[in-house]
Amino acid sequence: MEKDLVYLVTGGCGFIGEWIVKLLLKEDYVKEVKVFDLNESEAIKHLGTESTTITLIKGDLTDVNQILSAVKGVDVVIHTAALVDYLDIFPFKKLEAINVGGTENVINACLAMDVPYIVYTSSIAAVGPNANNDPMERVTEDTIYPGEPILSYGKTKAQAEKLILLANGQQTRNGNKLTTCVIRPSNTYGEKSQYLMQIYNSAKSSNNRINYFEPDHTEQSLTYVGNIAWMHVLAARQMQLHPDRLGGQAYYAYDETPFKHTRKLNYELFNEIDPAIEIGKHIPYWKMWIIISIFSLIKTIVSPFWNLKPFMTIPVLKLLVIMYNYNTDKAFRHFGYKPLFTWVESKQRTCKWLQQEVKVEKS
Repeated sequence: MEKDLVYLVTGGCGFIGEWIVKLLLKEDYVKEVKVFDLNESEAIKHLGTESTTITLIKGDLTDVNQILSAVKGVDVVIHTAALVDYLDIFPFKKLEAINVGGTENVINACLAMDVPYIVYTSSIAAVGPNANNDPMERVTEDTIYPGEPILSYGKTKAQAEKLILLANGQQTRNGNKLTTCVIRPSNTYGEKSQYLMQIYNSAKSSNNRINYFEPDHTEQSLTYVGNIAWMHVLAARQMQLHPDRLGGQAYYAYDETPFKHTRKLNYELFNEIDPAIEIGKHIPYWKMWIIISIFSLIKTIVSPFWNLKPFMTIPVLKLLVIMYNYNTDKAFRHFGYKPLFTWVESKQRTCKWLQQEVKVEKS
């Protein structure tokens, strides 16, 4: 494989993106990591090493010229940037403009600037659950799962994923072949997970109880952020060596995390730093449906003068009570992926961060 490569990580200041940047800095074949993001992170600025430089580019995915400038001289693009919105806070057109239009801009810029490789961060939400509430149980990348994704966010990720996979094999300006692949993370935990902190604070305000909505029979796939990032880095490396094997492929992200219920994972993490935390009571679907419906009505009434942020929506509630998970080793078979962090290490690292965050909030 070639040396002195230049990588561009879109969304490199984000949850998964920052981890990807950190791991790339440890690879001796990487000369420079460009980070394209709307947000400027001081932590990212100071990550550079003696052998690898960091270039932070503040930019917008919807601006074609900014993307063209960013990919100039780049060898590999890892495209993680997206507007993540599970609660339909933003209009669908904005989600579509960033997640779909922005991805199209990245593809076109790579074709125009002769960038031969793109690894795209998709989501399990791009596949399902679907609007018919059909379960996804132990599916693989080859499972045919029809229907439109239940979430607006998932719909835009599905559209963007399709664009990425269709771009595989297209010719760049200089006649080279573009190779693309997709990584689909699931429920992600780890350091800097704002969702994890929200759940912890909710438990503390609920008398140290983790109340939950999902029935006992539902299972969801859970993965540590560091392992998801490692899968991106490894896929980007191996697609340069085996473009015909990885090109046009999608891969679910997985590791050794043992739990299939988010409440059990949360309990395992929270109880480690706060023994008072316990698993609370199950809140029935019908009760949550009524609460959400009443809240939505109030939100509509006060919307002219007060923009209430929803705590949950009916589609998200449906998602929580539908079985959706996968069981695959495709990433191992195609490019030798093995988790970089064991379950014990993933837990320790996450708990250490949680403990620091809790101390900061209390001080």
